[in-house]
Amino acid sequence: MLIRQQTYPGENIVSQRCSSDSKPASARAATQAKQKRRHALLLKALHTGLICLAVTAPMVFSHSVLAESGAAARTAVRAYDISSGSLETALNQFTKQAGINVSFDAAEAKRITVLELKGSFTAQAALDRLMAGTGLEAVPQAGGYIVKRSSAADSQPAILPPVNVLAHTITGPTDGYMATKSLSATRTDTLLRDVPQSITVVTRDLIRDQNMLSMGDVVRYVPGVGISQGEGNRDAVIFRGNNSTGDFYVDGLRDDVQYFRDLYNIDRVEVLKGSNGMIFGRGGAGGVINRVTKEAGWTPITEISAQYGSFSQKRVAVDINRAINDVVAFRLNAVYEHSNSFRNGVELERGGVNPTFTIKPSAQTKIVLGGEYFTDNRVSDRGIPSFGTVPGVVDSGRPADTHRSTFFGDPNRSPNSVDVRALTSLVEHAFDNGLTVRNRTRYADYDKFYQNVFSSGQATAQSAAGTVNVEAYQDGTQRSNIFNQTDFLYALNTGPVKHEFIAGVEYGRQVTDNFRNHGFFNNNFTNAGRTSSVPFFNPISLTPLTFRADPTGGASGGTATANNHGVVEVIGVYLQDQITLHPQLKAVLGIRYDNFDLKFRNNNTGQQFHTNDGLVSPRAGLIYKPIETMSIYGNYSLSYVPRAGDQLTSLNLTNAALKPEQFMNLELGAKWDIRPDLALTAALYQLDRSNVIAPVPNDPTRTTLVDGQRARGAEVGLMGRITPQWSVMGGYAYTDAEITRAITGARAGAVLAQVPKHTFSMWNRYDFAPWLGLGIGVIHRSSMYAALDNTVLLPGFTRLDSAMFVRLNKTLRVQANIENIADIEYVASAHNNNNILPGAPRIYRLTLVANF
Repeated sequence: MLIRQQTYPGENIVSQRCSSDSKPASARAATQAKQKRRHALLLKALHTGLICLAVTAPMVFSHSVLAESGAAARTAVRAYDISSGSLETALNQFTKQAGINVSFDAAEAKRITVLELKGSFTAQAALDRLMAGTGLEAVPQAGGYIVKRSSAADSQPAILPPVNVLAHTITGPTDGYMATKSLSATRTDTLLRDVPQSITVVTRDLIRDQNMLSMGDVVRYVPGVGISQGEGNRDAVIFRGNNSTGDFYVDGLRDDVQYFRDLYNIDRVEVLKGSNGMIFGRGGAGGVINRVTKEAGWTPITEISAQYGSFSQKRVAVDINRAINDVVAFRLNAVYEHSNSFRNGVELERGGVNPTFTIKPSAQTKIVLGGEYFTDNRVSDRGIPSFGTVPGVVDSGRPADTHRSTFFGDPNRSPNSVDVRALTSLVEHAFDNGLTVRNRTRYADYDKFYQNVFSSGQATAQSAAGTVNVEAYQDGTQRSNIFNQTDFLYALNTGPVKHEFIAGVEYGRQVTDNFRNHGFFNNNFTNAGRTSSVPFFNPISLTPLTFRADPTGGASGGTATANNHGVVEVIGVYLQDQITLHPQLKAVLGIRYDNFDLKFRNNNTGQQFHTNDGLVSPRAGLIYKPIETMSIYGNYSLSYVPRAGDQLTSLNLTNAALKPEQFMNLELGAKWDIRPDLALTAALYQLDRSNVIAPVPNDPTRTTLVDGQRARGAEVGLMGRITPQWSVMGGYAYTDAEITRAITGARAGAVLAQVPKHTFSMWNRYDFAPWLGLGIGVIHRSSMYAALDNTVLLPGFTRLDSAMFVRLNKTLRVQANIENIADIEYVASAHNNNNILPGAPRIYRLTLVANF
């Protein structure tokens, strides 16, 4: 990430030397007085976090204890494989491969380019070769080396290294709006242009500049991905025509319960499009969203932000990072928000806290421990109904003509809450022989409940004579997840061909209990009591309401309530090889096998089901690079969704014996890093869904499986800096998604629900001065259908957003965001024909950020 350092009157800029594994003596001295008090607390926290690492941790720490002494490490001959590039990157690679600390000036090292270093050398000889021609030398010191200007260079005229004035070298995964790398796409640290897949990364800077608070905000500027309403109680994303509530991940580990996720502790969000079974296992049919959390480090951070906005929106967040000592760093992220809404009676209150520790007992070992508690309480809002809908007549219906703030149902009886408790760990160790072992573990406990009174039918008239039917139910889910991944990474050269292998195993166990109760109006416990009606001009239901179970469905006309218990165990093994066949030709070949075992009990009927699916998910990609900064790729991949569905609650007697749904993605694309800080991407794809349930022709009592859905499309994305002052992010997507054969619930030729053919978005930020910047964004979406029957058409729209960024001094900055500048009326999302959510009017948000 590029850090712009501003100078203000009276401010002294002090040059500091950076070290990959050590801190200045003054920092150590400042922390010594606190260490005794923190020692007991730290040991307790580490003991809790390392319970799941009882096997790997002793190995790691024993290696650390037996590490070579400084003198022995300098004289030992080691094999080095360091790529050409910036001196900073080369020295970081040297530190990792040699296990020796090196202190250097990061700013100077970024501007110097060095050649590759391959072969076996002593540490001193390796450093001498890297420093050759730079005017620098590596001088031994206690604990490692320090890089400084050589005495020989001081006596000769200085030769400055070449500097590219158009752009700068990016050494991290992101810089501004530009992302260069992704770990989740291949499980290796790979340049995005070397990944044969369409990926959009929403960076920390973009999240900040657009004041993003939710997944809906994130995907607005991601080509080919849209947001669904999710019945007003959860994140629901549409990837290339496929709606998903379960394809969400945190640091590569599954986070699949239905709730609204916050971004307070997130560094960046990676959106991977296409089938992702080889990397992520089950699901990932049309794509996945992976949130990368902020991690503790040794750079001090103290940031406090306070926000106030339209409809009494209030939000406070803190981000504090400190080095405890040379080995351990601590970070704390926390948030609290209480906000109302433009929708009548709708409000939310949420909060979260996420402490993390990073431990580096040696240059080759890294341990990260974290915990999170997050709670979200809000009103479930399912929007407005349609009007004029005629069954079987395409385009007959539209959203009802009512004010966008009108709530249909009862907000006071529509609570929605979730509590999330999670513990995470990462242990990574690089051995001297080139093998790297990485283990990730996540345990999460979820308690989700929602209840809603909502519109269940269209308006009979848009006048005082009109009525709307409403229904009600309540739903609860308790789930505990534990996932453990272990990756083994090894690079190998076989003559001119280079291999980067990864082999791994993943174990997951999910225990789910869920129930659903019907709502009965006026204590009428029959099917007629399931529905009430409200006037179109006064659609708040005040009718007495009772929630109760209907285990057999007799009282509700055959629709039984749910009361289920499920246990899923998944064991996955995978192997991938990233092959460099030629400097201009690369391949990615991978395969994964998952054993998906589900034991499911219907507590209402006593029925028990046991399914066991063996899922084979291959991946094959080929990359051609006509020049180093451009790649042209082709990719084939498969993924599966078992019959239990995204939320593992859809198993019944009818579908238990059926094969999982299969999704095949074919993709052809190109990626061009126009400059190191500006990238252009393009992709063409075809995504086919098979094993879809369809009725047998001329026998509606029987079903069969068919290849029933296809999405074809094109996507173009642009991200980075047009000039040093002008940053951009956005793209265009064309999506043609339809039902190819008649399936249960849809005719052949029907367009997939909530999938517009055209979407376009582009966000721009321009910095007029170091203290002043402006942002402007445009979002366009063409019309789309609310449901698969294609009877209700949701009109398209174009929306404008803006922002202003003002730095008051080196501590304070102010940010003002305006969404929907022109105050247009539009539809934001839908769940079906009669759950249509209007878009917000003009919204203002003012944020004050203090950095100490």
